[in-house]
Amino acid sequence: MAKARTDKPRKPNIFMRIGLYIKQTFNELRKVVTPTGKELFSWSFAVFVFVLVLMALVTAMDFGLGKLVLLVFG
Repeated sequence: MAKARTDKPRKPNIFMRIGLYIKQTFNELRKVVTPTGKELFSWSFAVFVFVLVLMALVTAMDFGLGKLVLLVFG
């Protein structure tokens, strides 16, 4: 009776895996589209406004919770 082979498939060596990773990275970078100046400005402005809104929210929560703690614990 013949014995079945249960050998796992061998992984390529570390240098081949690194090379494959670099090749795939460059292939993905070729797909990247550079935004126009107008798009860059509009997205930057949107991010700036979003950060300002979050800062205002956190500041209001900090102020409100601080007042609440002073009210409760005197």
